[in-house]
Amino acid sequence: MDIKKLIETSFPDAKVQFEGEDCNSKLLIISEQFAGMSSLNRHKLIMNTLKDRFKSGELHALSLSTRTPSEVG
Repeated sequence: MDIKKLIETSFPDAKVQFEGEDCNSKLLIISEQFAGMSSLNRHKLIMNTLKDRFKSGELHALSLSTRTPSEVG
């Protein structure tokens, strides 16, 4: 399963943008599930979802942006 689909499966309401490879990967996730969470806790939640991808080496580094719908518009 690719990264975008993995996030969409884990966060069904999310709008996900994923681009890049290796050290240049960028992930933007917009989800109501982030409401009331600190940025750190949002990132921990996403990183936990992706931990197997990092462990396997599929992902090496990631620029991560997490927002709620109200934070973007």
